[in-house]
Amino acid sequence: MERLWTIMRKEFFHIWRDVRTMALIIALPVMLLVLLGYGVSGETKDIPMIVADFSKGDASRQFIEKFTVSGDFKETYIANSEDEILYAIDTDKVEVGLLIPEDFSRKVDTGKQAKVQFYINGSDPSLSQTTSLKINAISQMAMQDVLVKQLSIMSGGRGIVIPIDSLSKTLYNPDADQGLFMIPGLIPIILQVQTLLLTALAIVREREQGTMEQLIVTPIKSWELMLGKIIPYLLISILNTLMMLWLGKLIFDVWIVGSFWVLLGLSAIFIIGSLGLGVLISNVSRTQMQAMYLAVGIVIIPGIILSGLIIPRSGMPWITYAFSELLPVTHFLDITRGVMLKGVGMGVLWSSIWPLIALSIVYFAASVLLFKKRIK
Repeated sequence: MERLWTIMRKEFFHIWRDVRTMALIIALPVMLLVLLGYGVSGETKDIPMIVADFSKGDASRQFIEKFTVSGDFKETYIANSEDEILYAIDTDKVEVGLLIPEDFSRKVDTGKQAKVQFYINGSDPSLSQTTSLKINAISQMAMQDVLVKQLSIMSGGRGIVIPIDSLSKTLYNPDADQGLFMIPGLIPIILQVQTLLLTALAIVREREQGTMEQLIVTPIKSWELMLGKIIPYLLISILNTLMMLWLGKLIFDVWIVGSFWVLLGLSAIFIIGSLGLGVLISNVSRTQMQAMYLAVGIVIIPGIILSGLIIPRSGMPWITYAFSELLPVTHFLDITRGVMLKGVGMGVLWSSIWPLIALSIVYFAASVLLFKKRIK
């Protein structure tokens, strides 16, 4: 027991002496619990919705209020055409579109059946099913209110018809196929894990093994040394991207609806940014354990939970939503689903493309500036 206690005391002393490791051990679990707890514990509320109200009558306004007052939906945009509704869903600005025809209020007021059209973003099967259930429930309540008013003014209930017929159209994934949703989302996550861990450990490993000393005496510049280390990983990651796309088609029958070359080019940008982020982590880490802890705790776990892979980002609190915006995988995941599932182009995806490019440049440039060819 004395020998065991001696080893334990030595290990505790080693952890206590390493201030960075001690700070990570204490602070990182707290940060993850708060950040991820806010991101995953809430119910789906304030689902963004775009509305095209061509009727502009009292009945149509009351119908819209049924959805917004409930707290389940939030009227984020107003459209003037069906094309604007579809574009807003294509660009992931909203999850639901509502089109109310011009004769809606007149038909409701005269006791005739009026129709409304809902458009649901079906790229996320679980969210689309929840949204569809909420739409049906609220539509039923709105219809009952109209029906009660009609019964009160018509004797005997003769001539009463169902006042509102709510039609729903699920876009992109009407069969709610989980494979169509998950495969385009898993590709960015797998690429991030691979590129981040490979490069996050690269420079730290050189320091710990002492091989960095051999590079110090050479005339090579810092940026040349860094590029020489990450270019092989870049080529390997691009090859893995092609392999995953091929396996997605072969095994899961998930293929690219949009442009293959657009997806491949943006994949290269994402990989460069992830490699730069990995080098950045390795620059601020003294040991491989610190690098692994930072990579997993700050990027990989939040990337899986907050990027929109499993949980919709539209219902997240602002703090978790803002943190997810700093992760390149968040924007690349929107791109892969947009190209592979929806078949949209760069114009529609620009709101996700420019943050991906900006973050990739920032992280790569920061890794170059912080890269040191000397042993500290």
